[in-house]
Amino acid sequence: MDFLLQPLSLVTFFPLVGVLVLLFINSEAKTAIRWTAIGTALITFAISLWAFFFSGLYNPASGDLQLVAKYDWIMVSGWSIRYYLAADGLSVLLILLTTFLTPIALLSTWAAVQERVKDFMIFFLLLEVGMLGVFVAQDLFLFYIFWEFTLVPMYFLIGIWGGPNRLYAAVKFFLYTMAGSILMLLAILWLGINVGTFSVPDMIGKVPAAAQMLLFMAFTAAFAIKVPMWPLHSWLPDAHVEAPTAGSVILAGVLLKMGTYGFLRFNLPLFPEAAVKAAPVIAVLAVIGILYGAAVSYSQKDVKKLVAYSSVSHLGFVMLGMFALNSQGIAGAILQMINHGLSTGALFLLVGMIYEQTHTREIKVYGGLWKITPIFGTLMLIVALSSMGLPGLNGFVGEFTILLGAFGSAAYGSYWYAILSAIGVILAAIYILYMFQKMFLGPAGEITHHHELKDLNWREIITLLPLLVFIFWIGIYPAPFFNLIAPAIEKLLVPFQAILLAAH
Repeated sequence: MDFLLQPLSLVTFFPLVGVLVLLFINSEAKTAIRWTAIGTALITFAISLWAFFFSGLYNPASGDLQLVAKYDWIMVSGWSIRYYLAADGLSVLLILLTTFLTPIALLSTWAAVQERVKDFMIFFLLLEVGMLGVFVAQDLFLFYIFWEFTLVPMYFLIGIWGGPNRLYAAVKFFLYTMAGSILMLLAILWLGINVGTFSVPDMIGKVPAAAQMLLFMAFTAAFAIKVPMWPLHSWLPDAHVEAPTAGSVILAGVLLKMGTYGFLRFNLPLFPEAAVKAAPVIAVLAVIGILYGAAVSYSQKDVKKLVAYSSVSHLGFVMLGMFALNSQGIAGAILQMINHGLSTGALFLLVGMIYEQTHTREIKVYGGLWKITPIFGTLMLIVALSSMGLPGLNGFVGEFTILLGAFGSAAYGSYWYAILSAIGVILAAIYILYMFQKMFLGPAGEITHHHELKDLNWREIITLLPLLVFIFWIGIYPAPFFNLIAPAIEKLLVPFQAILLAAH
């Protein structure tokens, strides 16, 4: 059982300790249940910080996989499936984002979730295990188990604690993601049989060029739905709108990043020749997603749906940067994954906080919120400006680096992808400022006129404060974050240099 004492095993499975404790707490002891879940999530976050920064076991200057836990698991004739966990610069920020957002999301449920609190906390901690497993698994079979496992707790979180159409949204979420995953499973089996291993590092450079495109497309089916890329995005607004606030935060903050991470960890290193060929197609879909997501966001009457569609646009930038296949583009893509988790997670928290008082998300019924709730208005303004990419805040750094990579991309061979994507930045400013003006400025609306609204309390401010710290930190001084991911990116790009040179 020594594998459980490995740093990444501790990070990944420690939430199960909280689940075990929760099973023995009386369902009516809601305060004890909440503190147990939040405490478990905070300890998990502390373990992740220790593993990467204070244990002395992780070297940020190395681009290699580190904190390796590798043990034989399923060994039969011709098959070798291992318990194989490791992390590098491609995954470290996403692991930290997961452990960082989970206690924040759980704290946001203090007033919002009153029914079946124990069940909610158990499902949420189980979801954290699955998400962390996705970011550390280096065996494709193990990765697939974690990938599919995340569907179950998220399905119940939406289906039990969601809005009026929660069952429809939960089933749609489950079926969409499951459909793409089946194709990925077939590709994983093919790789295991024909390459002779399920170990991702051992598989790199061994996938036949003739088979790469079909395998690339099979993996893309799973990851593109999860991102989600246009036109496979239709499950996302339903899931976001019907999910409880904490569910929306973790869905936007982490679950969508499982798709972009999948491209980064598997599609690029395993199928480099196919990735180069597919890059212009991915870029076209990314640009369409950026512009479409922004345009549809502007047309929304429901503020939560506006934020949901903005994710389609923001993650289009991530895909554009990633398939630029250069260091600027990929660094910007990874940082923008983190930025989106922080900014959009904060937006969902703020929308949830006002919804708890008014029980409506219709933009038109608000108005004049700034005068009534100045603290809420100030925090919403900061987060909104972050989401639209204002210089000095985190969103600008990610989008600027991505556009820089897209402009200089040999894989794209055209400036037009970057030029059209830059229009998406302008459109983001339009729909974000439109939303803010309608809700916070001008005369009082129907809700703000008739409701005695309260400003944010200390618990709500404390929930948002950690997100604001990183929104400003990344916006003002992003160097530590880029330094953490740079060595792994350089190692990832080595095979692409020769392929791009030969292609041109």
